[in-house]
Amino acid sequence: MDAPRWLDEREDRAWRGYRRMRRLLDLELARELMQDAGLSEPDYDVLSDLSETPDQRLRLSELADRMLWSRSRLSHHLSRMQQRGLVIREECPSDGRGSVVALTAAGRQAVEAAAPGHVAAVRRHLIDLLTAEEIEALGALTHRVVDHLAAGEQRRGRAEV
Repeated sequence: MDAPRWLDEREDRAWRGYRRMRRLLDLELARELMQDAGLSEPDYDVLSDLSETPDQRLRLSELADRMLWSRSRLSHHLSRMQQRGLVIREECPSDGRGSVVALTAAGRQAVEAAAPGHVAAVRRHLIDLLTAEEIEALGALTHRVVDHLAAGEQRRGRAEV
């Protein structure tokens, strides 16, 4: 086994700063989303993913892959969302074994009401703190890392990230 390539001081500072920023940013965005809209981050992810599709529905398996969740975990979460009238489940017309998750009118209203405040929070806590060049760099580096990780998932035969 090769000796580990320890992070130097600059790399360690960047890595620890990223981890701390990610935790604090996620915590603040989740807190504001719940406070302002009564939605959890997973609720918002489900609703926004569904709202961005042409017919406002996705196969449960595709939605689970997008969220990087197991089908079982997503199914339990969707049950709670169904009880609140935000989504419904339907049989998949092309495959009787699969199911489709569809956005309800109440779900559409919830995501439309939540989106302006959520985007304002993303701007306030991240985007507006960066220069145009830093936003470009952030976009480039996040896509590079996502592409790298997605390729690894595909090599292992898992769903796309």
